[in-house]
Order: sequence, then structure tokens, then C-alpha cells
Amino acid sequence: MKDAQPIITLRDLKKSYDGKNYVLRGIDLDIYPGQIIGYIGPNGAGKTTTVKILIGMLPDFEGTITVFGLNVAKNPLEVKQRIGYVPETAALYDTLTPMEYLRFVGQLYGISQKEIEARSIKMLKLFGLESEANVRMNAFSKGMKQKTLIIAGMIHDPDILFLDEPLAGLDANTAIVIKEILAQLAEEGKTIFYCSHIMDVVERICNRIIIIDDGTIIANGTFDELQAMNKGKSLERIFSRLTGSSGHAEKAQDIISAFHREQVK
Repeated sequence: MKDAQPIITLRDLKKSYDGKNYVLRGIDLDIYPGQIIGYIGPNGAGKTTTVKILIGMLPDFEGTITVFGLNVAKNPLEVKQRIGYVPETAALYDTLTPMEYLRFVGQLYGISQKEIEARSIKMLKLFGLESEANVRMNAFSKGMKQKTLIIAGMIHDPDILFLDEPLAGLDANTAIVIKEILAQLAEEGKTIFYCSHIMDVVERICNRIIIIDDGTIIANGTFDELQAMNKGKSLERIFSRLTGSSGHAEKAQDIISAFHREQVK
């Protein structure tokens, strides 16, 4: 990556919601085209805050962020046109059908009606939602809604795709398809920014892993590099060691014991 230009650059990124306590404490990162970034950390570490700043949902921050060479604070609309975002949960307009919702999203990105229809039909079919294309989403399962969100996040063919727990609620076969899609997008030069708590998925699909804890980057490299620095451990064990979390077996035993004591009573 020495000769490549970063597609995302963060310099001394800081964020405080109250002006005193910082959620992000000076993040410096360069992210390159074709990378699948696994961005992981404990609850409250600053993962979602980072993503919301990058996609323009939190404009009030300290530091400098450039995406596609554009200053995010000064050019939010230009940046948003070229990125996609799939949240873990979102307030879908579930009185709409998938086709109606995708038409709405496509129009926001300035895609022609003909192209919206073609892409929507093709992707709904690939995700097994073809027969529900014109059914109102208020009766959809979480997995069906999540599939619709994923399609909406990709319908405009973004150069960067931000994903926050995208596999939540999906069946095993769909999850496998999503992993393949991400790999193929990366091969095309797209950049994937993937937030998740599912370590084995991050370990398998991400070619760069960044661990954040208490608003600070504490590890940054390929899985092989992290393994080399941590004596060949799994990502789960590396994560536990670096974030200071231990004694999982003992905690589990305490919970089981407490449950059994309640049964005896």
C-alpha cells in the first residue's frame, strides 16, 4: 500500500458529546481501496461513533477527516453520494414494499428510474425476496428487513460500504452470500468498513483488523500480524487480552451457579 493513496484519512479524530468526556481520543488512520476493515472493540469503545462521523451523521467533531480526498466536514453531500451504510437496525418505512423503499433510496442518489428497477429486481431475486418485492414490510421478519437494508446500502454501487453488524438476523446461507459479496467488492477495489462483535467472521473475511478500546486504537494490522504479536492466538483471545477482558469461564460458571441456586430455592 506504500504507493497507493488512502481513500479515507483520519487525523487526530476526537469526539465528546458533553465537551468533557471524550468517546474518541485522537484516532489516526489511513484506509486504502480494496481493504476489508474489521473494526472491533468492546461496547462503548467508540466504534459506532467513528462510523457515524465518517458517514456524516455526526458533523460536530475535532480533527480532520478526508474521504476521496474531500474534507468530510466541508463536503458532506459529495461524500455521501459515494458511500453506502448498512446499520444493524434501522427504522424502515415498513408501510412500503421493498420495491417502493428501494425506489425511494435510489432516487435520493439520483439513479434513473430504469436503473433502479433493474438493480432492485436483480438484487431482490438474489436475496430470495423476489416474491415479496411488492409486499408491505410491516409483516417482514428481522432477517427479511435486514436483507432489504443491505440491498438499499448497495443499490447505488458505492465506493465505500460501511456495515454495522450486517449479519444480524440473517440465515446461514444468506450470511455466506454476504461474505462472498464483500470479498468480490474488495477485489473490484471497493472499500469495506465492517463493524462486528462476531470475531470468527472478522477473522475470516477481513484483510485488516483494527481494535479500538476507550476511544483509542490499540491494534492495527492483518490477522497474521496480530497473531505474530500475540503468539498465534485466535482473534477472540487476542481481543480479550488487549482489551483487558479475562476470566470468561469463571464468569460463565458464576452465572450457571446462580441459576442453579435460584432453582433450589
